[in-house]
Amino acid sequence: MTNSSARPRLGVPRHLEGLREAMVAFVRYADRAGLRAPVPTTPDWTVRRLVAHQGMVHRWAVATIQGRPVDPDALEQEGIDAADPLDWLGDGAIDLVTALVRAPDDLSAPVFLRDAPAPREFWARRQCHETTIHAVDALAAQLGRLPRAADADWISEEVALDGIDELLTGFVTRPRSRLRSPEPHRIVVLPEDGGVAWTVDVGPTPAVTTRVDPAARPDGDSLLRGSAVALYLTLWNRSDEVTPCSDDDWDDTWRDAGITWG
Repeated sequence: MTNSSARPRLGVPRHLEGLREAMVAFVRYADRAGLRAPVPTTPDWTVRRLVAHQGMVHRWAVATIQGRPVDPDALEQEGIDAADPLDWLGDGAIDLVTALVRAPDDLSAPVFLRDAPAPREFWARRQCHETTIHAVDALAAQLGRLPRAADADWISEEVALDGIDELLTGFVTRPRSRLRSPEPHRIVVLPEDGGVAWTVDVGPTPAVTTRVDPAARPDGDSLLRGSAVALYLTLWNRSDEVTPCSDDDWDDTWRDAGITWG
């Protein structure tokens, strides 16, 4: 469940620009790391597997937008077997942007997150953040370690805040989310910039996320405070830059909830 006090969406054009920025970073870092390099943020993956996964997701999204059936496993294998996986990745991203640009504003297509915008905006937003987070994975492969906000300097504050909002209102509130607690526990996510904050109330049922005014000094059991980009990467389990201010092990609980894919 989500208490969705209005927060302005970035809109399709800005999400497509974020997707473009992420693709530039993805290809740059994947090429520098090499296809055989391990990916610290996605254990057991190589860069080749990361590229194949991302290219599959782009093609799956296009098929969903266009109402076509598709076999994700076959698409991912196509990426693994590609003679030039990065070229193959780029082709899929071009097809995705083309499909979103051509889609009508009243597109009829399925969405799968709570508090989701209309389908065209939903898919532009989801693929912007999908690609951004996996570009961070490519960066981690190039660095050989978990990245920090300063390493991911192509990610803007507005994209990071939007991505935090999608994660906290769309993902962790779903019935299938494993973020649970036998006792009530409130997580406060407080960016140092952006003029927005969130509380996430966790219990034995699906979490409830509320957008709040940071000036109200929201109180909770765990506090996550940092720059928008640092929080974005940390909440997606791509960085350990931000540590919860609490007396318990809620950083482990968050990681154990399985919020690891973009």
